[in-house]
Amino acid sequence: MARLIPQRGALSTNPLKSSAALGAANAYLGVEGAIPLLHGAQGCTAFALVAMVRHYDEPIPLQTTAMNEISTILGGAEQVEEAIDNLKRKAAPALVGIASTALTETRGEDVAGELRTLRDRRRDFGDTAIVYASTPDFIGGLEDGWARAVTAMVDALVPATGRKRPRQVNLLAGSHLTAADVEELVDLIRAFGLEPIVLPDVSPSLDGHVEDGWRGTAQGGTPLSDIARLGESGCTLVVGESLAGAGEQLQARTGVPVRVFDRLTGLRAVDGFVATLMALAGVADAPASVKRDRSRLVDAALDAHFHTGGLKVALGADPDLLFGLGATLAEMGAEVVTAASTSWANPVLARVPTAEVAIADLGELERRAAASGAELLITHAHGRQAAARLDLPLVRAGFPIFDRLGAQDVCRVGYRGTRAFLLEIANAAQGRVPVPRPEHFGATPPAEEFAHARP
Repeated sequence: MARLIPQRGALSTNPLKSSAALGAANAYLGVEGAIPLLHGAQGCTAFALVAMVRHYDEPIPLQTTAMNEISTILGGAEQVEEAIDNLKRKAAPALVGIASTALTETRGEDVAGELRTLRDRRRDFGDTAIVYASTPDFIGGLEDGWARAVTAMVDALVPATGRKRPRQVNLLAGSHLTAADVEELVDLIRAFGLEPIVLPDVSPSLDGHVEDGWRGTAQGGTPLSDIARLGESGCTLVVGESLAGAGEQLQARTGVPVRVFDRLTGLRAVDGFVATLMALAGVADAPASVKRDRSRLVDAALDAHFHTGGLKVALGADPDLLFGLGATLAEMGAEVVTAASTSWANPVLARVPTAEVAIADLGELERRAAASGAELLITHAHGRQAAARLDLPLVRAGFPIFDRLGAQDVCRVGYRGTRAFLLEIANAAQGRVPVPRPEHFGATPPAEEFAHARP
C-alpha cells in the first residue's frame, strides 16, 4: 500500500494540478448544448480558457460572471442572473453549468440558495437547465472538480423512475478519459448488443471536428433527454474511483446497481470489464472482434516486456490516471520508483504500486525522479522542462498537453488502447539507447556516454 506524503516546503514550483473549476468546465462540455459558467473574476476564466484552447486546439465556449470589486464584497447574485440572461439571449444553451472559484468560495457565497430564489423569480429561465457545483481552486484539482460537476448533474437532472431497460447501461466517464478513450469504451459496450448512455460524453464534443457554424455551446455530448433516462438503465458502469460517489448517488435515487472500475488499462482490468459486459448481455462468449483485440494485446505485451521489465518510471498525474498507468506498468515488470498526484481525496492512491505518493508539484517529482534513478517520466506537458534537465524521455499523459497535437486522439483503455500504451512505453524506453558515433571506435568512450543504455 502506497503511503501518501505532503509537499516539502511551502513553495510550489511547476505545479502539477489544474484547478477544480477547470475540471468542472471540462465535464459540463460533455453535455450537448451546454455552456460552462465560472462564477468569479474575468481573470479566473481567462486562464482556464487559455489552458483548454491550447490542450484541445478548439474554440471553447467558456463564460464568466465577471465579478468586480463591488460584487465581491456585496455578493454576486446579480452577476449570475445577468450572465444567464445574456447566455440565453445570445446562445440559447440547453444547460448552464456553473462552477465556483476561489473568489466566491472565500467570500462564502450561498450560490445554491441564490439559484433557488432566482428560479422562483425568473420563470423565463425554466426552459434552461441550470446546474451548480462547488469547486474552490484551493481544494483538490481537475479530477475533483470533474467529479463534483458529474455528481451535481446527477442530482439536478436525473429523476427517479420505475421503468427499466435491461439492455441499456450507464457509463460514468472519469476525467482521465480522452475522447478516444470514451469512444473505445462505447464501441466495446455496443459490441455486446448493449446501448450505453455516457455522462459526460466528450467523444462527440471535444474530439476535434469541424461544424458548419459556431453555436457558442458544446457541439455534441450527452443530450439532456438521455441524462433523464439514466434511471431506466440496467446497470451503471463507473470508470474511475473518483466517480464512485456519483454512481452511488445515482443508485440511491434510481435503484440502478453500480459497478466501479478503478482502471480499464491493462489486460486483467479489461478482462474484468468484458466479463461484466458478458453477464449484462447474457452471453457465454465475447464477440470474435473483441477476442481478436485481446490476442493482439497479448502479443504486444510479449513484445514490450523486454523493454518494460525493470524499467524505472516516475509518474505525475491525477489519481485515477496515475493508478491506471502505474498499475499497468507494474504488471509489465516496470517499477514506479516515484509518483506525484494532485488530491488527497481519492482512495485509489493507496493502491498505486509504489512506496510513496507525494501530493506535490512537478518540482518535487523532478527531485524524487533524480534521486531514485528514474529512466522514464510520464506526466503532462509541463513536465517537459524536468525531462530535459534529467535527460529522460517524456511520455505525455493528462491535462494539459499543448506541445503536441491530437491529445484527444490518444487511447489507453480497452484492449486496443492498452496495446497502444504498452508499445508507446516500449518505444520510449528504446529511445534511451545511445547511437554509436565514430569517435567511440578505437578508444574507450567516457562512461557517461552510455549511462542511458539498458542491458
